[in-house]
Amino acid sequence: VQLVESGGGSVQAGGSLSLSCAASGSFVSIKAMGWYRQAPGKQRELVAVSGENLRLADSVKGRFTISRDNTKNTVHLQMNSLKPDDSAVYYCYARGVITPEGGEWLELWGQGTLVTVSS
Repeated sequence: VQLVESGGGSVQAGGSLSLSCAASGSFVSIKAMGWYRQAPGKQRELVAVSGENLRLADSVKGRFTISRDNTKNTVHLQMNSLKPDDSAVYYCYARGVITPEGGEWLELWGQGTLVTVSS
């Protein structure tokens, strides 16, 4: 099972970007999908995750929107009113990936995509 990200790039402060992630491979269901980010010198932090509940970081509320399509096993992150502090590598995340054999990937991560916001 793989998570393939697309989107990201560079934008000026106040601009918008979108990220997409698609899960591919052999699986039956995914309990949660979403996004984390890691800025240079900082720990990886949750941005938004859609699962049993919707979790959204306080720092992005009102600016970022997460949407998930369970039929396509995709998750999208629309980022508006971007700030320089949003600059980071954004990682797609999946939790509770159930395989046809009844196994479970507890957590999966994408390769990461860079978002750069200039002031």
